[in-house]
Amino acid sequence: MVKYGLDYTRCRWILPLLLGIGVIFGIIALAGRGWLESQTLPYVHQASLWESCTRSGPGVPWTCESLMGYAWGRAAAATYLVGFLLLVICFALAIIAFAIDTLRFNFIRGIGGLLFVAAVFSIMGLVIYPVKFSSEIDMTGINMFSWAYGFGWTTAIMEICLGFFFCCLPNYEDQILGNVKPTYFYSSP
Repeated sequence: MVKYGLDYTRCRWILPLLLGIGVIFGIIALAGRGWLESQTLPYVHQASLWESCTRSGPGVPWTCESLMGYAWGRAAAATYLVGFLLLVICFALAIIAFAIDTLRFNFIRGIGGLLFVAAVFSIMGLVIYPVKFSSEIDMTGINMFSWAYGFGWTTAIMEICLGFFFCCLPNYEDQILGNVKPTYFYSSP
C-alpha cells in the first residue's frame, strides 16, 4: 500500500473496507442470540446481549428474561452500543476522507483516535457482560460464550488494529503522495 501510494485505486479503499467488515461483525454481535449457549445436550440455556432464555427440557418452550432489568445488563448493552456507533461514525468519516482527492492526514489520524475510543467502549461492554452474567444469573449445565460474543471481540480487535493503521498512516505521508525521490541500488559491473 505504501509502495504504490493511496492513489493506487485498489489499495485506496482497503482501510474503509476493513471498517465496513467491522461494522458488519458488530451488527452480527448486536443481533445474535449466541452470546451464551449450552455446550451439551439438552440445550437449556441461550442468551444474547439483550435477554437470557432457558428451558427445562428438549420439548419445552423457551422462557426469556430481559437483561435490561439489571443495571449491569443496561451498562453492558450501552457501552457496547456506544462503541458500535463510534465505529459506524469512523466508517462514514473514512469513506469521506478517502473519497477526497487530496487527503487530510490529520483527519485520518483523528479517525484512528476515535477508533481507540470505540475499542475502549466495546471492551468495557464485553468484559461487563460475562463477569456479571455468570455471577448473577443461575446457569444449569455446561455453558459457553459462543459465536455472537466472539463476533463482538472480533469487532473490538479490529477497532484496535485499524486504529493503529489510521494513526500511523500519516507518518508515511511523503511516500504515499510520491514526494520522496526513489533510491536505486545499482552497482556497475
